[in-house]
Amino acid sequence: MEPWFNEVETPCYVVDEGLLKKNLSLLKTVSDRTGCKILLAQKAFSMFAAYPLIGGYLAGTTASGLFEARLGREEMGKETHIFSPAYREEEFEEITQICDHIVFNSFAQKARFGGRALAAGREIGLRINPECSTQDHAIYDPCSKGSRLGIPRDQFQADQLDGVSGLHFHTLCEQNSDALEQTLEAVEEKFGEFLPGMKWLNFGGGHHITRPDYDRQRLVRLIDRVQNRYGVQVYLEPGEAVALRAGFLVSTVLDLVENDGAIAILDTSAACHMPDVLEMPYRPDILGAGKPGEKAFSYRLGGPTCLAGDVIGSYSFDRPLQPGDRLVFCDMAIYSMVKNNTFNGMGLPAILWRTEGGQIRVVRRFGYEDFKMRLS
Repeated sequence: MEPWFNEVETPCYVVDEGLLKKNLSLLKTVSDRTGCKILLAQKAFSMFAAYPLIGGYLAGTTASGLFEARLGREEMGKETHIFSPAYREEEFEEITQICDHIVFNSFAQKARFGGRALAAGREIGLRINPECSTQDHAIYDPCSKGSRLGIPRDQFQADQLDGVSGLHFHTLCEQNSDALEQTLEAVEEKFGEFLPGMKWLNFGGGHHITRPDYDRQRLVRLIDRVQNRYGVQVYLEPGEAVALRAGFLVSTVLDLVENDGAIAILDTSAACHMPDVLEMPYRPDILGAGKPGEKAFSYRLGGPTCLAGDVIGSYSFDRPLQPGDRLVFCDMAIYSMVKNNTFNGMGLPAILWRTEGGQIRVVRRFGYEDFKMRLS
């Protein structure tokens, strides 16, 4: 563990500039080689203090609603795209002022709002559902049975494409380019006849492009093939890949208790500070720690809330833990910050930025008022 982990306040998120730049450089290599456009999916990472840096590498942002769209437009100021399963009447006028591409989830939504978007000079698209599942996480699978996301082929109205500039699909979750290749085969089989008349095709997100084992050569081939075959501009909307492994959550051991094994209580909560640990669920890596039994001393790690299930997971360490010890959770720039909450009155972790030169600066601290003002 680097010494600076023991010097920061806890709990805190630390986003590392050098690691973020490494990811951005890999993404830009893909866009430079193919001419595709890559957007930041803000649902995974919306720390706008980093947007000036990200905007130097990517084409813009994509949003799931008005507030994300405003953030992308205000703080990055490049292309702003939006998709929502359904738009709110009272928000749509503002959306047309902010967003360059507006993607609809149904022909009914297109009929209701499409004309207004076109009148404002915006490009409109339709989200399609290729009904091709390539993953095991049902909660994140837009192609699962009964999905509300995207238009299946048997509901696609070929005579209602007036004004439509492009099609959008998003079916992946933390996957390699082999899953994209399989999905593209389904897209072309079911919707390929409509692609020559389109201006763009959006491959959505879920592409783990910056993961060490990701096959970027295959991704480049797929993008080139689609752009050359159909004459469309390809967009990708990675979220995790932008800040993958670029951040940490630093915590402190508060107490040790015993109940059918050793338990360490931390100042960091799974429920509040890394909710995907419970929702996904998954076991995040900790610097220097191993699996239970792998090292000499094993512990179950839990948070400080009253929720019995506020448990991060089981880990082992080379030496016994003591109150005051620092534990560093890896890959915490993505989703943790955008999903965290103040359940039980838990304070939100500070957000810190570590420069390439090793300097630490505080981006944001949170206090009592942030908890209090959410509800009254």
